[in-house]
Order: sequence, then C-alpha cells, then structure tokens
Amino acid sequence: MAASYNACTELLDRNIEAGRSGKTAFRDPSRSLTYGELQKATRQCASMLHGLGLRREDRAVMIMLDTVDWPVAFLGAIRAGIVAVPLNTLLPAEQYAYMLADSRARVLFVSAALLPTVEPILPGLPELEHVVVVDGKPGVGQHEFASLLAQQGDQFETAATSADEPAFWLYSSGSTGMPKGTKHVHSSPMATAELYAKGVLGIREDDVCLSAAKLFFAYGLGNALSFPMSVGATTILNPDRPTPALMFDMMEKYEPSLFFGVPTLYAAMLGDPSLKDRKGSPKLRMSASAGEALPEHVGSAWQARYGSDILDGVGSTELLHIFLSNKPGNVVYGTSGFAVPGYSLRLLDEDLKPVEDGEVGELYVNAPSAAEGYWNQREKSRATFQGEWTRTGDKYTRDASGRYTYCGRADDMFKVSGIWVSPFEIETALSSHEAVLEAAVVPAKDGEGLFKPKAYVILKEGAARDGLEEILKEHVKKSAGMWKYPRWIEIVDDLPKTATGKIQRFKLREGA
Repeated sequence: MAASYNACTELLDRNIEAGRSGKTAFRDPSRSLTYGELQKATRQCASMLHGLGLRREDRAVMIMLDTVDWPVAFLGAIRAGIVAVPLNTLLPAEQYAYMLADSRARVLFVSAALLPTVEPILPGLPELEHVVVVDGKPGVGQHEFASLLAQQGDQFETAATSADEPAFWLYSSGSTGMPKGTKHVHSSPMATAELYAKGVLGIREDDVCLSAAKLFFAYGLGNALSFPMSVGATTILNPDRPTPALMFDMMEKYEPSLFFGVPTLYAAMLGDPSLKDRKGSPKLRMSASAGEALPEHVGSAWQARYGSDILDGVGSTELLHIFLSNKPGNVVYGTSGFAVPGYSLRLLDEDLKPVEDGEVGELYVNAPSAAEGYWNQREKSRATFQGEWTRTGDKYTRDASGRYTYCGRADDMFKVSGIWVSPFEIETALSSHEAVLEAAVVPAKDGEGLFKPKAYVILKEGAARDGLEEILKEHVKKSAGMWKYPRWIEIVDDLPKTATGKIQRFKLREGA
C-alpha cells in the first residue's frame, strides 16, 4: 500500500515543522492568521465536519468570499479527507442548484453576504444536510461557522489519504455551458508550486502575494494558497470586487512583492486617467498574468510604469495552473513563452500528427498536475484526458526556440476577464427574454485588444427596441453571470446558418 499523503499536511503542517508557527499566513482587511493559528483552525474544522456526520470522500461545497476563513474551510475539509468544492461567488442561484445537486454535497459553507442568493434553492436539495454560514448570522436550521469551530478541540488525526485520490473539485464550464466537476488529487497543488511557483517565479519565504483572481479559480488558488504556503510566504486576501482603484489601494497598503492579475485588470489599471499617478507596491518584484492572452502594449506599458515585467502564462482548470509561460529576463510580449519545466507540450494537427515549427496546431500537455477527470461525465473525460496527455482545445504556433504564440480556441469558447465563456450559455440567456427570438454570440476585441462578448439578436415581431440593449445586458448579468453580458448588441434580421440549421459563428466572428 502506498504511503499516505495529505495536501494539508504538505502545505500547512510542514510550515509548523519548519518553525513558522508565528508567521502570518493570511491577512484580509479585517483579520489575519498565523500558520500556527491556521493549523489549529483546520483541525477544528475537520473535527466539526466529522461532528456533522461527514466522512471521507463526502463533498463540502464552498460559496465563500476571500477572507481568512476560506483556507480554514478548504484545508480543514482536505485534512479530514473530505472533498472541498469551491464555487464561483458570482453565479446565479440556478447554477448553484445544479452544482450542489451534481456534487451531492452534504454540507455548504456560504458567506453571509451570499446567503440570500442561495437560500431560495435550499429546499430543493434533499442531499444537502447542513448549511454553515461564514462571517454572519445564520438562518433557521443553519449553523454559524465561528461558533461551531469554537466548540471543537484543537487535535485531529489527519486522514491517511493517498497522493492519487481526489482532494478537491473545481467546476469548469463546458462548451455547452454545462459545468463539469474537475477532480484534482492531493499531490497536484504542490506539483504546481514546485514547477511554476518555484521553478519560474522563484517564490521565496519573504514574499507577500496579492492575487486579483479569487481563490475559487484554479489560477487564484495557486497564487494565493498553494504557492505561498509551499515556501511559508504571506498572502493578502481581498473579499471584494478587484477594481483597479482597490488593487492600487491594496498594493500601496500591503506592499506585495508578487502580484497576480489578468489582462483585463492590467489594462484597466493602466488605462484609467484617475489612476495614472498611483505608485503601486514599492516592493513589487514580479507580476504574472493568465486567463487570456496579454496584449503586447499592456505588458510593455506596465513594465515602463512600474519596472516589473508581467510574466504572461497559460493554465487551465484541468491542469490546475500555468504550464506555459514567459520567464524572468526572457519576456516577449504577445507570446505565451515556453513550457514550464516539468510539463511536456506538443502541437498536433486535425489528424493528430505533430506540426512543424511555425504551423498552427492544437496544444496537448503532459502534466503532473492534470486532473483525474470530470465527475460523472465519462465522454468528456475521455475526450480531454487522453492517457498521459491532456487536450487543451487551444491553437498555437511554436518557433524554433520553443516559444509558443496563442492563435485562438479550437472551438467557439473564449475568455472574458480570464474566465471561460460559452456562447451557448449567453445565447440561452438572451433568448430567454420575451423580446428575443434568436441570438448568436461571438468574441470581439475592445479598445484594449481584449475579447468580450458581442451578440447578434433577432427580435420577435412587434418587440419594442427603445432601451432594449441595456435591458438585455442586465438580463444576461442576472441569469448567466455578471461578466458574461454582451458588451455590444447588434439587432439583425437573420443569422448565417448551415443547411442543418446550425449557426455559423465563424462568419459572425469575421465581421465582429
């Protein structure tokens, strides 16, 4: 039998053994936790989950804002051998209902500020036995996180899990808009930390990390939890929306040495005239970007203003973090850089044969941090996880030096603010409005060269047009997600289609 391996032991307890019990691990605007306090709290959380009747491999869903309670719940569940399932905090209730039912979660951790969104769906979830409210007052029949923790002792025998069993799931949207539970094993967080955080960023114990991307994203989870904890560094957490002004406030107050953003945020921080004199962090030594391709002019402007290169990289929910990146001292803006040491890449054509340098191919990755598969979606698992290789669905070229340049998606998916967006999901939301007969959505570039949704809409006969564009935008925000609304809406008489009635989005993209 293989030796036991638990991600909580590797990420947290090892820091205590190294003498970092008194060092600050996480800080949010209200509180901070040392590594020693975090260890105690995760033991209490694990005991609390057992006291609620949960056992190994049960699922604990988290709909939580980024505060110091987040790593307590996440690592506490993992310590107990319970599968943590953090969810996007920006979703509508209907999507939460699907994921809670799909995961068969027995407990839900939810921030008090987000409780009104999920409360209406709770009666329809018979397998959900407990609701634990974080940082606020619980409702009838619900539990309060802080009081439950306080009732627990600070001793707990960490579950003897294996390196290869699932520790947590991250839900990833599919090309049809149906979320997929992506199962990650205990050894994967440290794998990403060893290969990218240490091997590329050169993260150190004295670093202070600030990530605009939230912890429920694979990108943010590495930036703000796995990476700093792998070396005993400190993380600054932000529970609020990462606006450009707020990010500058936090950089100036907490002086991070490592900053993790997405291209949309970098462009906004640079482009707002009211922020042009903001100094950022005097200790900033490295910035990183992922989620979508970083426009060359954004990276160059950031470097010129703050003296810190942005290391543009590529990662995915399925591979947990960045596997392709520019390197310190070797940044070429407009490219995705080189394979992160420890990851193997190949470009294949439609016949699954390797392409030559300079030719476009679909990217496949051999990754030690690849997910085990998707929950209850065997066909999609087999299409994505092909033996040792993971199919990314991204198109790239590679030059003779091994540098990769992004060319686009192999399908119709695209990213907005670093988050995958499915045209089908936005089209469904638009078409659910009483004025809309049919809709098609494609990516279009904004003034900063970043992709945003553009919608082509056919209206029902007699539908009023006055103010409709803004009404439809708000409708999509409420039904699909705040970031998914179309930035442009064009009313048309018809849509290009195949003989079988499928929308030819490529024709729309050509004119977008």
